[in-house]
Amino acid sequence: MTNPVAVPTTSASQRSWYKRNEIALTPWLFLIPGVLFFLVYVIFPIFQSIGISFYEWDGIGAAEPVGMQNYVELFDDDAFYTSLRNNIIWLVLYLLAIPAGLFIALFLNQSVFGIRLYKSLFFFPFVISQVVVGLVFSWFYDPTFGLFNEFIGLFGLGPVNVLGDENYVTYGIIAAGLWPQTAYCMILYLTGLNAVDPEQIEAARLDGAKGWRMLWYIVIPQLKPATFIAFVVTIIGALRSFDLISIMTNGGPFGESRVLSFYMFEVALGEYGFRMGYGAAIAVILLLIMMVFIAYFLWSMWREERGR
Repeated sequence: MTNPVAVPTTSASQRSWYKRNEIALTPWLFLIPGVLFFLVYVIFPIFQSIGISFYEWDGIGAAEPVGMQNYVELFDDDAFYTSLRNNIIWLVLYLLAIPAGLFIALFLNQSVFGIRLYKSLFFFPFVISQVVVGLVFSWFYDPTFGLFNEFIGLFGLGPVNVLGDENYVTYGIIAAGLWPQTAYCMILYLTGLNAVDPEQIEAARLDGAKGWRMLWYIVIPQLKPATFIAFVVTIIGALRSFDLISIMTNGGPFGESRVLSFYMFEVALGEYGFRMGYGAAIAVILLLIMMVFIAYFLWSMWREERGR
């Protein structure tokens, strides 16, 4: 009778340090490249911009320290207040994309004839470039041949030069931005509707719930994750709006369509001269406004996770 071959065993103390901590270390190894990119291309530029905001610098020569002068100058700058006002208007009206996206998603979530065609038509604005959106709406608003003036002409109104009138220009650009933003919110809600519990829907029907009551008390509470993401993306999108303004009006007329991000570009790299420090000060103000919303959303997420 042959004796079985003894298999050598390695105790935990004899294994390498990595083998003993492999489960804990492996996720960090995957995260390190992303964290490094985030630090180099996001965090470091933020602190660099904050530092530049305390200097007067044209981007080429030597930087001259000026302390808080750039920030003090902002409080006497009418263009800054115009840009800030427009950002607030963007922020308020851009939120209309969330309920609009929800109701379109509810419509597209049905099984009716041609629903795939409808989904494609509503999804189309999301996949096209913002530059194309800006050009399309510039033609749409054109006072000589645009469809907008052709339409209001049926009611004896117009023509209205939307992009040339300082009273209408901001609202016209926001309407253009709402087109793709509504499509994005629609996609979020369509994904969320797929996760709605059908048993809760059926139980609510047995209890007599239908229509608005079903939507408000049963469906919308289950769409809370999608609503949260829609709010975050929409608010950040409203605050960092730039491309549509650049394409449609270039800040005009008379600077009335500027927002903070566009004004920052103008003073740092545009016709006003290369005032990098002043542009960085505007960027810091915009960052602080964004941080208020980001901090609120992070606090909400933390509170929700703690309550589970």
